[in-house]
Amino acid sequence: MDLFKLNAHGTTVKTEFTAGFTTFLTMMYIIPVNGFILADAGLPMDAVVTATAIITILATLFSGLWSNTPIAMSVGMGLNAYFSYGLVLGMKIPWETALGIVFISGFLFVLLSFTNFRVWIMTSIPLNLRRAISAGIGTFIAFIGLKNMGMIVDHPVTLVTLGDFSNPNVLIGALGLVLAFSFYAYRLKGAFIFSILITSCVAWFFGLSPVPTEIISLPASIAPIAMKLDIMSALTLSLFPVVITFLITDMFDTLGTLTGVGTRANLFQENDKNDKALQKTLEADAIATVGGSLLGVSTTTSFIESAAGVEAGGRTGLTAVFTAMFFVLTLFMLPLFKSIPGNAIYPVLVVVGVLMFTELGKINFEKAGFATGAAAFFIVILMPLTFSITNGIAAGFMIYTIIKLARRKFEDLNVGILLITAISCLVFVLQG
Repeated sequence: MDLFKLNAHGTTVKTEFTAGFTTFLTMMYIIPVNGFILADAGLPMDAVVTATAIITILATLFSGLWSNTPIAMSVGMGLNAYFSYGLVLGMKIPWETALGIVFISGFLFVLLSFTNFRVWIMTSIPLNLRRAISAGIGTFIAFIGLKNMGMIVDHPVTLVTLGDFSNPNVLIGALGLVLAFSFYAYRLKGAFIFSILITSCVAWFFGLSPVPTEIISLPASIAPIAMKLDIMSALTLSLFPVVITFLITDMFDTLGTLTGVGTRANLFQENDKNDKALQKTLEADAIATVGGSLLGVSTTTSFIESAAGVEAGGRTGLTAVFTAMFFVLTLFMLPLFKSIPGNAIYPVLVVVGVLMFTELGKINFEKAGFATGAAAFFIVILMPLTFSITNGIAAGFMIYTIIKLARRKFEDLNVGILLITAISCLVFVLQG
């Protein structure tokens, strides 16, 4: 096991095995959840479940071997919701074109990950705005979860209103939400998986969802979605802001995850150009996104759930290798995943959204100033209201720049901010 330098990292094969299993338990929920989300965009759920499992296995294995870090990867929460509800259902973009957008953003990320662009973007964009983007995506996916559970419904006068809580399916969703919050609050390993299973059992017991007649089967074919991406349709000026949104969001998400996990594992020294572990993990993340789009799934990214494995003692890529091995089991669990009712799945979106939203609490608004506060407000509020991460980011950067210019705070504006602001203007011009 010298490949992983276990002794140098103060760990053992047994510790890495336990850490890998812990990471697997905490993030296994992504397989059925992603299946439900992308199925809403018209992709066959059977194929999506298999493709999600395959890209999770390959990306996590590659990450462990290439970067020797305990980072697991899979289809990212937030951007998968944006893929389905923002692009396909909201903007009426064919899912094949949306996969082309994912491919292009991933390809650009691959090119940039081999440069010092990551350092430039980290130093160019204020940390508070990055936190606001994370919080905005949190409100976006939480809103989607509440909507799909029927807790929030449309209204001809007020646009949205409270759903019908006398509906048994809504009550099942409420139960799932209570369980997910409770289990996570107790830091139970596999909190989301347990909440999904218990909620599903209750739904099966009361006849609200068909009871599964089988648990395991051979993996479904990914032929209906693999290599179906339409790159040429995505190469249009009107979709350029969307490509940039996927690129920037994936980069922020990855850097934020690696910073958080790295703090616990003593990895990834921030802004250190010579940090090979960080560089290689970014490369693995970018390559995984390209690979995922070819298989037929949305943006692949580093998972914050990797922190659970780090807490269990994982310090090297062997943790990721073991995690990938455990995910092989999910290839044969399609009948179980398909039998899970939607309202056992969607509560997970709400909880993940809340966790992302807590990033907003790290902003000292009094110290940050009015420009940051106004930008954060528009980022957070417009993502769910317009069903678009792009619109939220665009409005936030435009407001930030306008206020800084009005107050003549030119020293707070740099090339990175001005570039994103220019792209943000394009968002509204092209939509018009």
